[in-house]
Amino acid sequence: MSDRVLVTGGTGYLAQWCIAQLVEKGYRVRTTARSASKSDAVRAAVSRAGVNAAGLEIVVADLLSDDGWSEAVADCDAVLHVASPLVATRDEDAVIRPAVDGTLRVLTAARDGGVRRVVYTSSCGAVYYGHPQRDSVFDESDWTVVGVGPMSAYVKSKALAERAAWDWHSAQGGELELAVVNPAGIFGPALSSDATSSLGLIRQLLGGMPGIPDLWMGIVDVRDVADLHIRAMEAPEAAGERFIAWSRGPVSMVDIAALFRDRLGPLAANVPHRRLPNWLVRIVGRFNTEVGDLVPLLGQRREATGDKARRVLGWSPRPWEDTMLDSARSLSDLGLVG
Repeated sequence: MSDRVLVTGGTGYLAQWCIAQLVEKGYRVRTTARSASKSDAVRAAVSRAGVNAAGLEIVVADLLSDDGWSEAVADCDAVLHVASPLVATRDEDAVIRPAVDGTLRVLTAARDGGVRRVVYTSSCGAVYYGHPQRDSVFDESDWTVVGVGPMSAYVKSKALAERAAWDWHSAQGGELELAVVNPAGIFGPALSSDATSSLGLIRQLLGGMPGIPDLWMGIVDVRDVADLHIRAMEAPEAAGERFIAWSRGPVSMVDIAALFRDRLGPLAANVPHRRLPNWLVRIVGRFNTEVGDLVPLLGQRREATGDKARRVLGWSPRPWEDTMLDSARSLSDLGLVG
């Protein structure tokens, strides 16, 4: 069995932490980028985690093209398919097509290349949308109902891509094993100013946004999500399973703002106190795509559980407060706030 692991999307927020933790554990790591010009930046980002990234292999491959994928998976025991577009857009096809087609492209290459297991990064967006508000907790048996209720293009892309992955695996997977990780909102330190992903909300909060929207979210640390991917890659019992990555939630933006004001000193000087009414956020969302993606979340308090990952894989996420404080300090260290 090879000790080489492919991580797709090496320029990404989560992918860089997956690479760093794999290197630290002694794996030989290969990653993909859409351009060879990104190689030095990816190695520099991974090095910020305190590991030696000199041996990191980088191959050029794009989710929308077959080129490069057979070379990417060659001699790999496992693939962590982390790459997926996370952009605010009104063009759903621009997000859904690379998510769905890219996932099937990676799975096919992995099967044909003799890879043992693929761990696919889905989302809680594939778990709890399209359902009426409920008090019970969502778990791995729940699925988003696409087309029912408002949801962003990104949520649709994750729900459709994960369904497509399981359907493909059932019909065409052969000996390839599949496991899926469904993270809540991923926060925590970034390794590159170009890979801050969901930290945009934190950046806006620290930068003095005009008020605090009525948003509630599940929170999980990017480092813990990377750890769960590796556990799902290594554990025999993870094959054929979904694992929700959920540390705490729902946590409100109001609570996050209060935490920052209490613990971050001058860095939180611009954190707002007043709350934004939902009607105002909806109006702004008509003209601002990023804000528009938040509108379906206003006032929603969905709760999921990471108990399965804890029970089956021994996963132990850190407290949400540490995650959010590290998010803010990371943005400051990268020169993006403050």
